[in-house]
Amino acid sequence: MEKKVDVTSKAVTEVLARTIEYLQPNPASRAKLTMLNTVSKIRGQVKNPGYPQSEGLLGECMIRHGKELGGESNFGDALLDAGESMKRLAEVKDSLDIEVKQNFIDPLQNLCDKDLKEIQHHLKKLEGRRLDFDYKKKRQGRIPDEELRQALEKFEESKEVAETSMHNLLETDIEQVSQLSALVDAQLDYHRQAVQILDELAEKLKRRMREASSRPRREPKPREPFDLGEPEQSNGGFPCATAPKITASSSFRSSEKPIRTPSRSMPPLDQPSCKALYDFEPENAGELGFHEGDVITLTNQIDENWYEGMLHGQSGFFPLSYVEVLVPLPQ
Repeated sequence: MEKKVDVTSKAVTEVLARTIEYLQPNPASRAKLTMLNTVSKIRGQVKNPGYPQSEGLLGECMIRHGKELGGESNFGDALLDAGESMKRLAEVKDSLDIEVKQNFIDPLQNLCDKDLKEIQHHLKKLEGRRLDFDYKKKRQGRIPDEELRQALEKFEESKEVAETSMHNLLETDIEQVSQLSALVDAQLDYHRQAVQILDELAEKLKRRMREASSRPRREPKPREPFDLGEPEQSNGGFPCATAPKITASSSFRSSEKPIRTPSRSMPPLDQPSCKALYDFEPENAGELGFHEGDVITLTNQIDENWYEGMLHGQSGFFPLSYVEVLVPLPQ
């Protein structure tokens, strides 16, 4: 039973990690989402930011360019149709995330945090009492019989509790099967809705192609010849401009390179700070935007990937990989 429980624990732990990777495949987005969720909890915000679904990002890109092309463009209208469908797919994917978390991830996480943890506690206690009983048994005759008897009773009590807890877990594994079934049901529901959305989109695009092919093709208007008139001068009628007189001093000045002044003033580096290596555009509330070359005052390190800092009186979070630390934070 102990071996089966150990295998069950390893299986549940790895399946949980792989399920999260399946739902949220981008490790950078997962790390950023974890940081933002932590910040939301610290600030007492009820709504946490969601994972940026790739379908939603693609849909926003299509809609933006479709609007730029305008309603007179077949391609622009098709991009709008496709973009709306991609955003619907992102919403369906969000629903899959929520359903899998509630009906699969959370129950398995509870199994790890409660039942499996409790079994490990009982087994550890059993091992300690077994060692105590073995030690006292070897000293039999040199210690009181009552002390040996108590050690045996405690060992047998722990053994019974550990066996009962392991037996209950292994006999009720139908719960884990039902949770696995809930995962598959959520996937089926997602794929059904995705197929329906894509079928509708495919039909719209085919209809647009039929309408475009049946529409008469517009011919470009003929260009009218442009009358230049009689040339009055050999240079096309434009008066000759007097060439500027070049002197030695002006030639020397033109060869000199302009002196570049720094675009941003550098604050005194007597406090923790860093320099921006690239431009960073905020995508979520609480992030700090900056441009390449900005010097940012460091106030805190959130984790191994994110800093908190101030720039132009604004405070926010930004990724460590975008900056070069000039003066590190105190340990």
